[in-house]
Amino acid sequence: MILKYRLAASLMSLLSTLAAPCLADAPPPARICHLPGAEEGLRCSTLNVPLDYQQKTGASLPLHITVAPAFRESARPDPVFVLAGGPGQAGSDVLPVLYSIFRRARATRDIVFIDQRGTGLSGKLDCDEEDLPDNLSDDEQNAAIRRCLAGVRAPLAAYTTENAARDIEQVRLALGYRTVNVWGASYGTRLAQAYARAFPDAVRSLVLDGVAAPDQIIPAGGRDGQAALDTLFRQCAADPGCNQAYPALRSEFNSLLARVSATPVQLNLPNPRTAEPLQMSMTKERFLNTVHNVLYSALDGRRLPFLIHSAWQGRWAPFVARRNVGADLAGEGGTALVLHMAVICAEDYPRMTPQLLAEDANNSFLGSGRVGQLMEQCKSLKLPAMPWRTPTPILAPALLLSGALDPVTPPRRAEAAARHIPKAQHLVVANAGHGISSLGCAPRLLREFLDAPSRQVAAACLREIPAANFQVGSAGPHP
Repeated sequence: MILKYRLAASLMSLLSTLAAPCLADAPPPARICHLPGAEEGLRCSTLNVPLDYQQKTGASLPLHITVAPAFRESARPDPVFVLAGGPGQAGSDVLPVLYSIFRRARATRDIVFIDQRGTGLSGKLDCDEEDLPDNLSDDEQNAAIRRCLAGVRAPLAAYTTENAARDIEQVRLALGYRTVNVWGASYGTRLAQAYARAFPDAVRSLVLDGVAAPDQIIPAGGRDGQAALDTLFRQCAADPGCNQAYPALRSEFNSLLARVSATPVQLNLPNPRTAEPLQMSMTKERFLNTVHNVLYSALDGRRLPFLIHSAWQGRWAPFVARRNVGADLAGEGGTALVLHMAVICAEDYPRMTPQLLAEDANNSFLGSGRVGQLMEQCKSLKLPAMPWRTPTPILAPALLLSGALDPVTPPRRAEAAARHIPKAQHLVVANAGHGISSLGCAPRLLREFLDAPSRQVAAACLREIPAANFQVGSAGPHP
């Protein structure tokens, strides 16, 4: 759910490649490919799917598929389909999870990564990062995004979760799998649930990590973000080393927030990445987005008191360095902003009531600014609203994973989703944030669940995942 801005190769070139669609009836030709994040050559293919499933004789778009074949020749016939988050992340953006999460599961199953329409190698819809330099004000940045959206010529009404779910079914049919297991993370859990409801006979099991509830409005996450921040403050106060180092942490945070809210802080410092002179404007939105993003990771969150205290003392370099981390690790990937907006503006924005907006703003350090800006951007797109449908039951066995410290999809969201999944197991990790599958014994549990989805998972080992130590100085965390 983190936004990143980068230009797609060309929106117009995407339109020029649209050809007559073909519903999948034969496996697409595969080639050996070497993609960033993968340690080996994998099998890549492109499948043409209908742009609009209501007009099957109309235009199509190319969908990129990456297959990591099972290690054993006697592979099981039901692979794992991997659905990334966002919306706006592509399967090819998260290939490192093949080694951190799926190494055990891959022993007996193919792992299939799908680039959702409008992301990654499936015609990425995005904006140019160079249009958003660090010295822009929040208003100037939002104006740049609106200019980008105004120039989009792709038919964004076709880039919905519903159509993405239909694309997944085309991939299953084309690759010849009878049933599949679906692993989704963050927004990928919304897409996974949509697929399981649309094609129940195709889904053998679900693994949902960082579960988005069916009724969850993605931008309205202020309450969950505030709960994660309050928990961090309480844990710091209860930790002798952290409390000694930062006895006034909450007041320092409030002071910083008031400072950047009143006027952006103009920074002149060596760029933490290049050591070259850097001039940037620390605006309220940049400050809040960085704090919120840090909370996604429980390990990263233990550095936040140090970052807040350093910035309060006027030493902004550590905070700016952490803000750059997302861009440093994203490489050529990153979230497709235009696709993100297409999904959010059609599926979430229409359900954002004034009451919910006010409740979200009044109960969160994030306030209403970010959601308000998003709503203005959605108005400019004028996308038709996707109708809300009451969730129907999902009968496939499902493993739901939550981090108690998650600022966007905490356990309460998984509990809401589980009410519509009778065979759901919900596991909560006390010392984790957004994303569980790679932690501790979770990869082994995932393999065990896939082998016997109806069996109760022995999850006691998740309690052994420790809380990280707080960083109490420039040298790092105390021992």
